Amino acid sequence: MELTVPRRFCGPPESGNGGWVSGSLAAHVRTSGPLPAVSVRLSAPPPLERPMAVVGDDPDPLTGTSVLRLLDGDVLVATGTAVPELDEPVPPPASWDEAQAAQERYEGEADHPFPTCYSCGTGRTEGDGLRLRPGPLADDSGRYATPWTVPDDVDLAVVWAALDCPGGWSAGIAGRPMVLGTMTARVWRVPAPGERLVVTAWQRGAEGRRHWSASTLHAGDGEMLGRAEATWIAVDPASVRPKEQP
Repeated sequence: MELTVPRRFCGPPESGNGGWVSGSLAAHVRTSGPLPAVSVRLSAPPPLERPMAVVGDDPDPLTGTSVLRLLDGDVLVATGTAVPELDEPVPPPASWDEAQAAQERYEGEADHPFPTCYSCGTGRTEGDGLRLRPGPLADDSGRYATPWTVPDDVDLAVVWAALDCPGGWSAGIAGRPMVLGTMTARVWRVPAPGERLVVTAWQRGAEGRRHWSASTLHAGDGEMLGRAEATWIAVDPASVRPKEQP
C-alpha cells in the first residue's frame, strides 16, 4: 500500500500538511472498542508528489493492534497506532458568531511562517485549501476559534487537517514557528459538504521547544464531531524539507 501527498495538501512549501498526512495514515489504522482513537507521530517532513510505503508491523500480542509505518525509501516519515479514548475534559465550544469574530484577530494575517499551508495558509485562494483563520476569543479564556464551512472534497484526512492548525495557533505559533510532532484524534463523524462548523482550540502547556494543544470540532447544535490533542515542535522554517531521494 502506498500514500502520496498531492502538492495542494502541503503545509510548508516543500512538505505535506501535518494534519492531512496524519489523517491519511489514520484512515488505515484499525481501531477497536477499547482503542477508538488514533495517534500519529511525524518523524520527518512528508515529501510531496512522491509515493510512500505504508507498512504494518505484526500485531502486539497483548493489545492486538499493530503500528503502521509511513516510509519514504529508508526514511521513517510517520507511525500510526490505535490508542485509548481521549478523556481530558474539554472547555465549551465557541459559537459560530464568536468564531467569526475571533478570525478577525488571526495573527497569521500579519506574520505567517507557512503561508502555503493547506489548513490555515494566507497564500491560498478561495477553494484552494481550508483557509482557516483561528484567532483568540474575546473572553480572556485563552481559547482560539475559527468557523469552517466544509468543502466538497471532505474526508477523514481533511477533518484531521481542520483540527490541526487551530491547535498550533493556540499553542503560540505567532512569532514562534512550529510544526506538528504528534497528533492524537478521534473523529465520530465526517461532516457533509457545506456544513457550518466551529473549531475551538487551546494551549495545554509548553516545555523548551515542545508545546501542547487540543482542539474540538462542533456543529451548531453542540454535536462534537471530532477532537484532537497535539504536540508541536519549534523549528527554523527554512529547515523543514524532506530528505532528497537518490
